Amino acid sequence: MFDRPSPFRLDPRTLSAAFNGVVADVLARAAGRASEPVASAGSLEALERLVTGGVPAAGRPLGEVADELRNVVLAARARTDHPRFFAFVPSPVSPVAWLADALTSAHNPHLGASRQAEGPAAVERALIRWLAQALGLPEGAGGLFVSGGSMANLAAVVAARDAKLAPQARGDGVAYVSTESHVSVARALRIAGLLDRQIRVTPVDAALRMDPHALAAQIAADRAAGLRPFLLVATAGSTNVGAVDPLSALAEIAACDDLWLHVDGAYGASIALSPAKRGLLAGIERADSVAWDAHKWLFQTYGTGMLLARDPSRLAASFGVEAAYLDDAGSDGPDFWDLGPELTRPARALKLWLTLQVMGLEAVGAAIEHGFRLAEAAERAARATPGWEIATPAQLGVVTFRYAPEGLPPAAAEKAMRGAADLLLAEGFAAVGATRVNGRPALRICALHPEATEADIVETIARLDAHARMIAGM
Repeated sequence: MFDRPSPFRLDPRTLSAAFNGVVADVLARAAGRASEPVASAGSLEALERLVTGGVPAAGRPLGEVADELRNVVLAARARTDHPRFFAFVPSPVSPVAWLADALTSAHNPHLGASRQAEGPAAVERALIRWLAQALGLPEGAGGLFVSGGSMANLAAVVAARDAKLAPQARGDGVAYVSTESHVSVARALRIAGLLDRQIRVTPVDAALRMDPHALAAQIAADRAAGLRPFLLVATAGSTNVGAVDPLSALAEIAACDDLWLHVDGAYGASIALSPAKRGLLAGIERADSVAWDAHKWLFQTYGTGMLLARDPSRLAASFGVEAAYLDDAGSDGPDFWDLGPELTRPARALKLWLTLQVMGLEAVGAAIEHGFRLAEAAERAARATPGWEIATPAQLGVVTFRYAPEGLPPAAAEKAMRGAADLLLAEGFAAVGATRVNGRPALRICALHPEATEADIVETIARLDAHARMIAGM
C-alpha cells in the first residue's frame, strides 16, 4: 500500500516535548512579566533572516521552529499584557483564558450552527443570556460572540438599518454619533452604505459626553428636512478619556424619535460586573444593541467580543441565510451563523466561561475596581507634580494629563511631553499613549492590569517628569 506522507504524523514524544516547552516558557514569562520591558524589537537581524528564508522543501524539526517562533518572532512585539502597559486599551489576560484558548484551539469546534458543536453552543447561548441580564436587558435578549468591537458595531449598524429603513428609504437615513465615538463606528456606517451626508457628528459637553440637547436639535432639523433619523450610537467608555454618555437621556430621545439605540460598550460595558461601579451604566438596559469586548476588561485573549441584542430576531432578519449545503447542519431556530456575518466561527465563548467560573464574580469585580483606583492614583500623582496639569480626570481606568510648565511655549511643551513618552518606552519601563483632548496634546494612561500597583503609577509619572524636564532644559 502506498504510504502517503501526513503532516499529522509527528513522534508523540517530540510533540509532547514541544507542548511542554511552550507551557514552561509561557508560565516563566508570566511569572517574570513585570521585570521585562513593556516592548521589545527583539533581534531584527534574526527576524529578517527568518522571514526572508522562504518555505523549505523538506520540513524542519518542530522544536527548532517552535523556538524560533518564541524567541525571534514573538520577541518583537509590544507586551500589551504587561502590568505597566498603559497605552491604548491594554489587554491583561488571565492565565485561565490562555488555558481555555489552547484547549479550544486543540479541539477546534465549528460553531456556525449548534448541531455541529452542541456543547460549546450551549455555553455560548447561556453566557450571552447571562451577560445580557448583567446589563439589565429583558428576557429574550440574545446575541453572539464576535471577533471584537469592530465586528459587533458593524453587525449592529446593519441590523439597525434593516429594522428601521425600507430599502427605498436608505438614501434618506441619518445616523448620529459623537465626536468621541470610536473610529470603528464610522467604518461600520461606511460599510453599511451610509454616505458622509447621512452621518451627524453630535457635539459633546465639557465632560466629553454626547450632548442630548444638541442631539435633539439635530434630529428635529433632519426630520424637518424630510430625512429619516434611524440610529443613535452612544458610547459607554470612550477610548480617549473613558467617558460614558448620558445613556438614560439618550435612551429617552431614541424612544421618542423611534431610533435604534446602539451602545458601544466595547471597553466600558465590563463595569456591569462591578457592584460598586455598574451604576455608571444607568440607561444601558434600554439599548437595542450593545457591543462588548471581553478582551479589554474581562481579561481575555484577543478575539473575544460580544454583540448583545434586545431582540435577536432583528439580527436574524439581517444575517439569516439559506443554502442547500447547509440543510443538514442547521437547527430548527436561528443559528449563530444567522445572527452575524460569519459562517465559520470558532468557539469564542469557552475561554470567558472558564475564566468566570474559575475567578468568580467577586474577583472579577475587584479586578475591575482596581483599574479605577490606579487611574485615580495617576491623577493624584500628576496633580502633585509641578508643571503638569490634568486634561480629563480619572474615569473608567483612564486619565489624561499634559506637560504645561509656566513660561514654556506650547510647542516646546508638546515636544518635551511626547519625547518623554518615547524615552519611557525606549527604556522599557512603561508605555503611555499620546493623544489630543479638546484639540490640545496630552498623554493618556489606561490602567487596567490587576497586577499593576500604585507604585508603578507613581514611578511612571516621575520618570515622565524627569524626561520632560531634561528635554525642555528645565
